[in-house]
Amino acid sequence: MITPVADLPLWVVLIVSALLLLGSGLTLLGAVGFLRLPSFYDRIHAPTLGTSWGVGAIMLASILYFSIVGSRAVLHEILIGIFVTLTTPVTLILLARAALHRDRTEGDPTVPNDDHPPEQVS
Repeated sequence: MITPVADLPLWVVLIVSALLLLGSGLTLLGAVGFLRLPSFYDRIHAPTLGTSWGVGAIMLASILYFSIVGSRAVLHEILIGIFVTLTTPVTLILLARAALHRDRTEGDPTVPNDDHPPEQVS
């Protein structure tokens, strides 16, 4: 039996709303960072915030809402969170390495070379 949304307890509505606002805010922050940061290497970090923490908060809101409405535990959405959490850093690393390889082969002077690691400031 599915519970009508109007019959949900206030605490559920408040927690689900807060989690949705948090998740969408983090996703928006990642999108704004993607648009505003100057270089590719700066920009690739911003969307990971939205896909990691933003999806996590939205996923928790969905789990809570559908568990209460359906009167049973809804946990299959955790798989979505696991897949997003595992694929986001891997995608980031692959994109960064491909861009680094491209920039090195083009001879971009702003990209560090493999032979000479950057000097550390003491």
